[in-house]
Amino acid sequence: MHSRTHQRGMTAIGWLLVLVIIGFFVLLALRMVPAYLDYYKVVSTLEGLEAESGFSSPREIRKLLERRFDISFIDTITPADVIIKPVGSTFTVTAAYEHTEHVFGNVYVVMDFEKQITVKKY
Repeated sequence: MHSRTHQRGMTAIGWLLVLVIIGFFVLLALRMVPAYLDYYKVVSTLEGLEAESGFSSPREIRKLLERRFDISFIDTITPADVIIKPVGSTFTVTAAYEHTEHVFGNVYVVMDFEKQITVKKY
């Protein structure tokens, strides 16, 4: 006769729970990764803008952002959503936006993204 102390391993229900939890996190990752890839495109666009210098107006910065967003296929944020403030001899450019992703049913994931750079005026 075998006693309970010698039994080892998980039951089928235990494995099912583990697989459901793993599946949920895989689903979250599959839904969230594209939003983070878009964010990294926005960051690289802004960092490329930061490398340049000599902008005369916020309008000039928005036109350049519009072209770069079109080239990078960025549609989560528009140049009109980017906040450009003059600060002394520089412009502070802030791209802040929220991305909502549907997971299943009435469950959504909300992600907040923000990147701020400084570019020089003429």
